[in-house]
Amino acid sequence: MINKQIDSVHEAVADIKDGATVMIGGFGEAGSPIELIHALIDQGAKDLTVVNNNTGSGHVGLAALIENKRVAKMICSFPKSANSFVFPELYTAGKIELELVPQGTLAERIRAGGAGVPAFFTATSVGTPLAEGKEVRNFNGRDYVMEMGLTADFALIKSLKADRHGNLIYNKTARNFAPIMAMAASTTIVQTKEYVEAGAIDPEVVVTPGIFVNRIVTVADPVHESALVAAGESYP
Repeated sequence: MINKQIDSVHEAVADIKDGATVMIGGFGEAGSPIELIHALIDQGAKDLTVVNNNTGSGHVGLAALIENKRVAKMICSFPKSANSFVFPELYTAGKIELELVPQGTLAERIRAGGAGVPAFFTATSVGTPLAEGKEVRNFNGRDYVMEMGLTADFALIKSLKADRHGNLIYNKTARNFAPIMAMAASTTIVQTKEYVEAGAIDPEVVVTPGIFVNRIVTVADPVHESALVAAGESYP
């Protein structure tokens, strides 16, 4: 009988190794799996390449993972946003690498990676520094830049509800990058607010099918990044 439930967040991330590429869901606070990220800090893996929309806020969640020197490279769209202090300081000091990707291109690179598409062409970065060193082709009189699909060793994502098979639904826009990250990672780890038995989720509303999910851990009362930042919290 398929059962992807894991007892704890620490057990869920125990096999993430040094040097791994990890996709982390979230659009700022929305959809950010903070408990899984904090468990990864406790676990100790380092030299990680992390794919996310931004670089975290304050000194918790993704920002704390970066602050604890576990991340060697960020692939993201917004390296500096409100309450983002850790990454800008480390980047300015030359202590962390950045691959800057326009947001739509980032989403499509992840989607392509999950669909088995190695590369695609987009006009987004034509004529900008982001196109330097990349192949450019002209289609119907317009230049397009080739972008590579993105895959990862692990994805850490957050759902509203999950069943025993790994079928997922999300809380409104908190889904953001999670469905495509689940497709693009070799191992997808989900923290869910609610765990239900198979058949309890209407198949017509499932967003991420269980075939893309490997582990589920229940975090019934997740913390909120904005509350932690407002309180001046840090991790660990």
